[in-house]
Amino acid sequence: MDAYDEDSRAPHGPDGSTGARRPEDPERREDPDGREDPDGREDPEHQEVPTRDASGDPDGSPPPGPPPPPTAPRTGVAALSPRYQIGAAVALAVVAVAACVHLAMVFLSLAPANTVTKQHGKAIQEWVYPEFEQNWKLFAPNPLQQNIAVQVRAEVRMKDGSLRTTGWNDLSARDGAAIDGSLLPSHTEQNELRRAWDFFAATHAADNRSVGLRGSLSEQYVRRIVVMRLYREDATSREGVIQRVQVRSCTTNVQPPKWSREKVSDKPVYRLLPWWTVAADEAEGGVR
Repeated sequence: MDAYDEDSRAPHGPDGSTGARRPEDPERREDPDGREDPDGREDPEHQEVPTRDASGDPDGSPPPGPPPPPTAPRTGVAALSPRYQIGAAVALAVVAVAACVHLAMVFLSLAPANTVTKQHGKAIQEWVYPEFEQNWKLFAPNPLQQNIAVQVRAEVRMKDGSLRTTGWNDLSARDGAAIDGSLLPSHTEQNELRRAWDFFAATHAADNRSVGLRGSLSEQYVRRIVVMRLYREDATSREGVIQRVQVRSCTTNVQPPKWSREKVSDKPVYRLLPWWTVAADEAEGGVR
């Protein structure tokens, strides 16, 4: 039978036989589900997806691994060369040892008498006093209820050769004014002069006679502080050379509250020290 003969079973259209078949278009394939593009292309949803190998790549090659993380730059001591790292380690070790020794000395100076303090008491005192002396009066049964002001005056050799005596300089009042209203007051302004005077009072009797081995040390400590303060704060002292200084304390009792029946004197009590000759290095401004 000829390829263009009619198929007896084909349906007939209105214009006659429609059963003739055209040769199949090789580019046109029928979709088993009937989803064929009018232009002869397959539905994108039904296109075949190429199979991948277990490695994840169509051609079977293993996928590239993640890039290595960037190396962070070294900082701090690790950034130093080995020689400087050794130097830094030695410096830290020295600081740590010094801190431990200092804490041990302060602890032994406050601890009750024991074998170590009896055997090495002099070395402990030389380390602690006067700069690192501790004071526990705040926790005493009778806390300090007095205001003690340290005042000083000086004999100054002027440039014309004359001697001039300054008035009394209230160093404690100046420290108090600097501290008042300050959020971060200086430790020196709070404690240097006050602790120096406490040190002097603890090593001297009421007649200002030294009663301990540290009496001369306390005098030198107070004298150096007041000379330094005069050169810094007194106009007359800055114009000449200080020859002698005299220190006194002014003690005033803290008045009790109004509801208390306790009566205390409100008159100041002065303790006047003798004139101290200023050493040559101090007089020339060595402590300015």
